[in-house]
Amino acid sequence: MTKDVIALTPTMPNLNTLLAGLYAGGPDLGVNTTADGAVVQLCAGDGRPLVSVEAPILVHIPGETTRLLDCPTPDGPVWWTEARASTAVAEAGRLAASFAGRLATVLGGTVWPPEAATTDVVPLTTDVTAVPVPTTATPAVDVLTTTTAVVIQDRPLVPLTSWLADALRTATAAHRALQIVTPPTARLTLPTRTALRGLPNRWVVQHPEHGYYDGLSGAILHWKNGTFTPVRDNNGTAQAAEAFKSVTDTGERQLLLALRTRHPADADLVLGRALETAFHLLTDAPPAGWSTAEPVNLPWSTRQLTELARSRAPQPTWLVAVGHPDRPALATARITRTPAGIEEDITLALGYGKDETPPLNAIERLATALATEHGLATLLTSLRTARRDLTVPPHLEAPPIPVALTLGHNEIEHIDRTRAEHPPLGPTPTRLGHPAKPALHYPLGEGTDPRAWATFQHLTQHLKQV
Repeated sequence: MTKDVIALTPTMPNLNTLLAGLYAGGPDLGVNTTADGAVVQLCAGDGRPLVSVEAPILVHIPGETTRLLDCPTPDGPVWWTEARASTAVAEAGRLAASFAGRLATVLGGTVWPPEAATTDVVPLTTDVTAVPVPTTATPAVDVLTTTTAVVIQDRPLVPLTSWLADALRTATAAHRALQIVTPPTARLTLPTRTALRGLPNRWVVQHPEHGYYDGLSGAILHWKNGTFTPVRDNNGTAQAAEAFKSVTDTGERQLLLALRTRHPADADLVLGRALETAFHLLTDAPPAGWSTAEPVNLPWSTRQLTELARSRAPQPTWLVAVGHPDRPALATARITRTPAGIEEDITLALGYGKDETPPLNAIERLATALATEHGLATLLTSLRTARRDLTVPPHLEAPPIPVALTLGHNEIEHIDRTRAEHPPLGPTPTRLGHPAKPALHYPLGEGTDPRAWATFQHLTQHLKQV
């Protein structure tokens, strides 16, 4: 499997340090740069890449490296330098490990995974002329077909790194699927889970006893016509792998908010305030940081976020925000320019242990603040049985159960206020916010009774009727 090795150092690796690490294979190997210098590659004599190294990232956010590496890491700001080895050459993984080990030795840092740390010179003994030339220039992609880009990952937690985000953009632009292959011990971060939304993108789990299966749906898979696709019986039905069906309820839960805001395209508009308000009311603190990939490396700033979105307009901006280590909280947001204005589509997840109580009593107060101050369009709040650390395992998880739906003033006027205020089968909404332009808040339950789905479906069908 692919070897991803990371050097965590207190100071930024300079060019000389990077070169010292890259010469882990001796002077016969070459060094190239790609992506306008953002990626440095250690190459064989014929130019094919053996190890690709991304530009170092300064991570300011407390707990972020521990969150993503699934083990304790040094506190304080740290430089994250990630090396990715080619899967085609046997020595590439050891070269990547030696590169990271040399950086950590020179700069006084650490290596992840710890057992990979080495400073050995790794001679290239494989006859690379017998190895097929890579069909892709994207370092994260291991197998490329006409329909699919396959990324192999062997880390315990698969984050949406800039490597992976670039692979997704490249695959999407070429009308290819992105499929990530992992062992059954791996989990995904929520941003990675979100990125894989929509077939034929897949999380492919390679189980030593059960073969390949989809880590999100459980469907048994096989490699056919250059892509992983479900195995179907004579009736065309896909079957779920036994390994996917295994579930252990630990009592942990996640509070989920799907939030959409809409603002006039104003020169004074500041984005991110709705998300900041949600963090404040649900965690008693603003987001700790934000970024356009993982690791999240920038301290929270609505001003910088807004500047980035403006610089990218009219193209959309996607970002991720994290909370402080004592309360697992993670959000993704997509900012788009539409004929109606500037829209923020936000998904916020918060994790709670068996003995912790999700703050459902704060949802109505949050909905009021969003409706009166932040251009609320819709807010759907749900509760689900799932991991407190917000990671996604490759087995069946219970679907979320709706807790409340809130509609902003403009959405209500579009539906018709009289109709929105009187759903025939309930629930009776509460008016929130400004008396002349109130939002409507529909309570659906405590997130424990699956029958709330039927109530929610009846309500949404009523609201959609014209």
